[in-house]
Amino acid sequence: MTNQAQNNTAKEGYYGQYGGMFVPPVLEGKLKNLSKAFYETAFTQEFEEEFIHLLKTYVGRPSPLYFAKNLSEEIGSRIYLKREDLNHTGAHKINNTIGQILLAKKLGAKQILAETGAGQHGVATATAAALFGIKCKVFMGVEDIERQALNVDRMKLLGSEIVPVTQGLGTLKDAVDAALGYYIEHPDAYYLLGSAVGPHPYPTMVSHFQSIIGKEAKKQLLEVEGKLPDSVIACIGGGSNSIGIFREFIPEENVKLFAAEAAGQGIDTDKTAATLTLGKNLIFQGANSLCLVDENGEAVNSHSIAAGLDYPGIGPEHAHLRDIGRVKYHGITDDEAVAAFRLLSEKEGIIPAIESAHAVALAQKLLKNKNKLAIINISGRGDKDVERL
Repeated sequence: MTNQAQNNTAKEGYYGQYGGMFVPPVLEGKLKNLSKAFYETAFTQEFEEEFIHLLKTYVGRPSPLYFAKNLSEEIGSRIYLKREDLNHTGAHKINNTIGQILLAKKLGAKQILAETGAGQHGVATATAAALFGIKCKVFMGVEDIERQALNVDRMKLLGSEIVPVTQGLGTLKDAVDAALGYYIEHPDAYYLLGSAVGPHPYPTMVSHFQSIIGKEAKKQLLEVEGKLPDSVIACIGGGSNSIGIFREFIPEENVKLFAAEAAGQGIDTDKTAATLTLGKNLIFQGANSLCLVDENGEAVNSHSIAAGLDYPGIGPEHAHLRDIGRVKYHGITDDEAVAAFRLLSEKEGIIPAIESAHAVALAQKLLKNKNKLAIINISGRGDKDVERL
């Protein structure tokens, strides 16, 4: 699929059979206005210049593409790391929040809303809101507040209000539900969704703003290696960092794309978040996509050691990419991710987010003694995970 074809499909809000806008009438009008504003604004020269300027001068882009010599020797393939962990705020999430807050400013938003699991999107949103002087409210499950305490403190320091979500298991799924509910009731707010999930136009917007990752990585690798990679590997929860690095490579048929989803305690258990392996078609949180369901076809709670991957749904673009076979999705268990977390820390002196460690673990499985050229997206840094792991 060409980039133009991707854009045309996305503009309609669907990727194959997945996507759409399944929301109450009160929200439908707001989302249609948002979609119109996005397509009329985000592709103008003025908007793109301001966006790229902030990515360069505030976020610190381009993020480096680092040849991981020690990890390469350990695995037996030539591995580069796309260092999104070196962005301001320590993850890829800031790419999207800068783009969306520019859009929110042009729409005259008086308040920014966000959901967060691992806290990285919450921190990135709080950071962007502070930069532009807009009030920010972040919804976060009580389970995630406990296991990501460092990021909670960072959000508070940045001036944002944290709204603890007690419903369900108090994880990312519940935070999204709560944020959407508040958004419906507050017309002056802008909901800055962090992953490539939910109703149109969010999956399209997030994919667009995160595509800077793949654009940079492709250019950087061509400069140092003179060729494209054999494969690109990323972790996946809702799908923002993975679609961000994959999007530029989707038209390159000789580049294999792999995503590591959270198998939790195993895909044969009920303690998993392996949606692309086990999920069924369901209208969930405003879009038609894949979701973990029970015997009655209702969404169930997921499990992962990584708060940012602990989500039972998936973005519609990923569901489509799975169906057409363009991306291969593999489950990585909690134990495998922790081992990879320690491996990268010890071999390269780089402490990855436990989410990103899932991608490192998948690289170990797929590239062992294969002598292949690969890029792993290190979507975030692991300061937030050190104490509990």
